[in-house]
Amino acid sequence: MMMTSEELGVVAPFRLKPWFSERVWGRRDLRPWYEETGTTELVGEAWLTGPQCIVETGDLEGRTLASLAKELGGEFPLLVKLLFPNEKLSVQVHPDDAQAQAAGEARGKTECWYVLEAEKGAAVALGLKDGVTTKDVEGSIAAGTMEDLLQWVPVSVGDMLFVDAGTVHAIGPGVVLLETQQTSDITYRLYDYGRPRELHLEQGLKVIKTKTTAGKVAPRAMDGFTRLIEQKYFIVDRFDMGKMEERRVSIAGRGCFVGLKGKVAVITPGDEAELVPGQAVVIPPEHGEVIVEAESDASFVRCVAP
Repeated sequence: MMMTSEELGVVAPFRLKPWFSERVWGRRDLRPWYEETGTTELVGEAWLTGPQCIVETGDLEGRTLASLAKELGGEFPLLVKLLFPNEKLSVQVHPDDAQAQAAGEARGKTECWYVLEAEKGAAVALGLKDGVTTKDVEGSIAAGTMEDLLQWVPVSVGDMLFVDAGTVHAIGPGVVLLETQQTSDITYRLYDYGRPRELHLEQGLKVIKTKTTAGKVAPRAMDGFTRLIEQKYFIVDRFDMGKMEERRVSIAGRGCFVGLKGKVAVITPGDEAELVPGQAVVIPPEHGEVIVEAESDASFVRCVAP
């Protein structure tokens, strides 16, 4: 008789319930990703692996991801979200690890965005135009002209964009993005188009890098999957499967699967968790490999901290 993960003394893969973050630039209707959000307010982000996300499958049902930190080898290293901007997001910048730690934070914030939906003309801002200085940025904030200093990049479905710490950035409306980032919510807001929200100019101007490596990343065909991005803090791969297809998927590091299309069973000895679009299944580190089986045509991404 096959033993369960619990009997083997390991934590089985488990699915998390998204946590919805209200934002002034968000939407009320997040369909087809989510039928309901539990609020009538504008929702900008669905946190899929946030510390407050609740387990909704298996023996750990009802626990928060934060409460499982010890069993998972410490704080989960990646914060994965879906972003739903209905208006422009504020112009922001994030510190790197050293800058964040000097300010008393655990770590900085490097991130990437995978474009799941994009209307015609959708764009994001990634970095400053050539020759722009921090002094120019400071002056443009006061003058209300900061948008003119940004490098705006058109985006389409399937684009992957890298946003390293120190990059001045913003997201325009008309997109749905899958964001994978270091587990940190440290954000310095530089400019907000006149909206009455707090700015963090002193902190933000200190961490701006006028030259970064932010930009689009070309996908790479691998053995059975597509590598979307490989960086110091995360590797993101996409898997596309046919009806009733089964395969073994390795996961070298701490990470999760995120459903994009269809339903996929994530199977380990004696346990199974269903992966659905817009939700994450966390794969505890002791599972170096799992079996995945698609009920119908399906797609998911593997997000791993190397």
